[in-house]
Amino acid sequence: MNLKTRLHILKRKYRGSKLAPAFNALHTFLYLPDETTHNGTHIKAADDLKRTMNTVIMAMVPCLIFGMFNAGYQHNLAVGEIQAVAGSFFSSEFWTLDNLMIGFWKIIPLVIVSYGVGLGIEFLFAIIKKHEVEEGYLVTGMLVPLIVPIDIPLWMLAVAVAFGVVIGKEVFGGTGMNILNPALTIRAFLFFAYPTWMSGDKVWVEGAVERTNEIAAGANLDAISGETILGTLAQGKEAAFSTWDMFLGFIPGSVGETSTLLILLGGLFLIFTKVGSWRIMLSSALGAIVMGIIFNQIVDAGVITETSKFYGLMSTPYWEHLIIGGFAFGTVFMATDPVTASQTNKGKWIYGFLIGFISILIRVFNPAYPEGVMLAILLMNVFAPTIDHYVVQGNVKQRMKRLKAKTA
Repeated sequence: MNLKTRLHILKRKYRGSKLAPAFNALHTFLYLPDETTHNGTHIKAADDLKRTMNTVIMAMVPCLIFGMFNAGYQHNLAVGEIQAVAGSFFSSEFWTLDNLMIGFWKIIPLVIVSYGVGLGIEFLFAIIKKHEVEEGYLVTGMLVPLIVPIDIPLWMLAVAVAFGVVIGKEVFGGTGMNILNPALTIRAFLFFAYPTWMSGDKVWVEGAVERTNEIAAGANLDAISGETILGTLAQGKEAAFSTWDMFLGFIPGSVGETSTLLILLGGLFLIFTKVGSWRIMLSSALGAIVMGIIFNQIVDAGVITETSKFYGLMSTPYWEHLIIGGFAFGTVFMATDPVTASQTNKGKWIYGFLIGFISILIRVFNPAYPEGVMLAILLMNVFAPTIDHYVVQGNVKQRMKRLKAKTA
């Protein structure tokens, strides 16, 4: 008797039990569901919610693996074990087993806590409310470890995940009913509840620290605190990394946000599979570019001088905003969330443009929190239904005008 047959027998045995939703979720995750349509006309397609979520996860896996290598690389670089990579994506100094193992043991606990707490709450709500467990948290569970600092205490992450799943998702009715992106809700909770762990100059990003005798003496430490690139620029300092390194990802930062190259490849994969909206991705980039150009023009006109606290990020080249911080990751993997984003084609252009525009606006005018993409996406999540409403009403009015013109 094979595993599938045994699971099918157990499924029949526990049918009607309180634990049936939890068992059915495991069975459905491993195999196709037994429930099929029986009458009426239905659209036949190979995709379903589970396949859609798994596609997004596959697009993020390269960012996760690269993040593990980068965590170990930044650690070894800071303590003086290796030399900085000279802009080569295939450098032997970066792709080493030592770098991977350091990052693995720091990041895998984040993944385990994210999925363990999040899915545990999902199963609990399914049992209490007697509905099937939905696959929506599969993506959220992977997103969360990629957008938080690598050294965040696991208990903080557990509390934030519980808050995000319950308040950001389940209270609205579960997958497909939430108005805010759950992963960003979790990160927002962490930022406002534990701000010293999420921003500033004390995050676990060793590569941003200037190597001094004190750092060299601390080679046995697990981590060295330092600034992110955005934190450095917000203070009017110059980033110690080349544009090519920032694009490839050999920089400090949250696990999944550093390599713009891999994020771009993941975005192309989502577009090819028709899971992610290219309209939102492109319009977000355009919005950021427009806002960046406006700030660059203000600096060139002499309105803002080097003595201004806004000068650092305002004078950053407009195109550089696309490859630093979490802008690229947020645009590709979170702004395109089909549940919380705009649904109409014209609405997607407006929605994405405003995300990019507001992201750079917050980044420049709030030096204490230069990473503005999270707040921009959450803000536009709230206004997405309003945007779609006016787009639909505009279409209705145009059709009514054409109808009146024909009947006149």
